[in-house]
Amino acid sequence: MIRNIIFDWSGTLVDDLPAVLQASNYVLTQAGKPAMSLDQFRAEFSLPFTKFYDRHTPHVPMAQLEEWFHAEFKRAQGSVRELPHARKFLEFCREQKFRTFLLSTVHGDHFKVQCAVTGFDVFLDKPYTDVWDKREKIHEILRENNLKLDETIFIGDMEHDIATAKHGGIQSCAVLTGYNTLDQLRAAGPDVIVEHLTELRKILTKNGGKLKPANPVLNEEPPLATVGALIFNAKNEALMIRTHKWSGLWGIPGGKIKRGEKSETALRRELMEETGLKITDIQFVLVQDCISSKEFYRDAHFVLLNYTCRCTAKNPRVTLNEESFEYRWLTLAEAKKQLKLNKPTKILIDAVLARKPVRRK
Repeated sequence: MIRNIIFDWSGTLVDDLPAVLQASNYVLTQAGKPAMSLDQFRAEFSLPFTKFYDRHTPHVPMAQLEEWFHAEFKRAQGSVRELPHARKFLEFCREQKFRTFLLSTVHGDHFKVQCAVTGFDVFLDKPYTDVWDKREKIHEILRENNLKLDETIFIGDMEHDIATAKHGGIQSCAVLTGYNTLDQLRAAGPDVIVEHLTELRKILTKNGGKLKPANPVLNEEPPLATVGALIFNAKNEALMIRTHKWSGLWGIPGGKIKRGEKSETALRRELMEETGLKITDIQFVLVQDCISSKEFYRDAHFVLLNYTCRCTAKNPRVTLNEESFEYRWLTLAEAKKQLKLNKPTKILIDAVLARKPVRRK
């Protein structure tokens, strides 16, 4: 049973990626190197962060790199926010009387500033900050706090966090809310991967405080009925979104149907929650079986009800929730040519293109 939780900070409890990207690009440009896009940075950045500098700025002394980074990060860290689900999970830990610790590379001064905003420090028994290589610190934390290995879990968003847990002989949970992609985290081999901390809370609650059920039953979860749609605007462009849980691939908004809810009602609700858009002209296209897709972050069986629809607004304003991190309006032909689409979305687009053109209203 889990009784001790060690948290990473960045990408696990707070979202500081925009600030870190800004500061890192400042370092790169000061060193005479080109700035990186978000996708480039997520693919290149790794811990210990000295490896990142060794690859890209080996000609600049580490002291100078650190001076540049922290000076720019101080200017940028006003954008740092607590991640959705983090506060409720920390409250859950207190309710369950878990002992909680922090193991992070975050600079102590930055940590204090961010705690002044989030108040997360009150939920932590002891923070360990300014740690360049977490693997070198984990045994000290376990020993100093008398933490039993089989009762302790490390939660983080990067391969280095998973490697640290393995180095310490404790369990690990990877979250999709931070720096590393699903493929990177899968390669690290954590005990469990979750979309966010609320999912982990549900797992611990369901399994009596354990990551895995005591007596697992194969194929226990029944197929989940879901709805999703290609939303068209007045230009006949469809809204495409990217999510971490679909391996960073592009797809359509949608989600699970609630018990007692009609499918079209669920579609309107899910699209509003995920995009902020009201829709009309709903047309059913096809149903798909999506069974144990490797593109999805966990093993699942979905029955996908796919639709097309239109925005009610002439100039729609998209407001993404925490599930997605990017969107684009494109024609279906452009989407097929320009984007890396998940397989169900490819099938849906091909089915729509094979029909008569979507009419303008």
